[in-house]
Amino acid sequence: MVSNELNIVWHDRALGKSDYFHRNGHPSLVLWFTGLSGSGKSTLAHAVEEALFEKGCYTYILDGDNMRHGLNSDLGFSEADRRENIRRIGEVARLFVDAGIIVLAAFISPYREDRDRVRALFELGEFAEIFVECDLATCESRDPKGLYRKARSGELKQFTGIDSPYEMPDAPELVINTACSGVDECVQTVLAFVEKRGVMKRVKSEPRTSNIELA
Repeated sequence: MVSNELNIVWHDRALGKSDYFHRNGHPSLVLWFTGLSGSGKSTLAHAVEEALFEKGCYTYILDGDNMRHGLNSDLGFSEADRRENIRRIGEVARLFVDAGIIVLAAFISPYREDRDRVRALFELGEFAEIFVECDLATCESRDPKGLYRKARSGELKQFTGIDSPYEMPDAPELVINTACSGVDECVQTVLAFVEKRGVMKRVKSEPRTSNIELA
């Protein structure tokens, strides 16, 4: 692959995903958690990662707030910046998948087009969109960062679910309603889904009970 403008040539790696599969004992993929602020995306992603880690899987979490402290610290919350935020995360996730890692990405990612663009970066079966469903009233009642309060008062503009849209997935691989289910039940649902994908090959122990509450 050559860029005519920059004369940059793609350098193929000696190792491929199949090599990591044989070493790690499981394929790599992206679990993309999307939903409103306060729906429990990050809480669930971290709890799932802990369970996968205990089963011997190689994992990494890409969290929305964390990424904006570094790689995406130059981006705001305009529609254009939100789209660029997700584009960059998609490219980072692809690097991790190439390295044999199970990526857990927790982002509001409000636009379907952006999520579909990320999906297109991966081979069939490597990307799973998980819609963390939660009604707005419940998300507002949690409001772990006080963002809904600021948005309702007008202090915070372009906040998803208030004055900026959230486009629900049309056909996600998995839907989890965190308003109706606790963390442990949600984690087990995700693990069951992952097992059907043939990811967990080296079960070491039963996942321990989490005492984390959804936020």
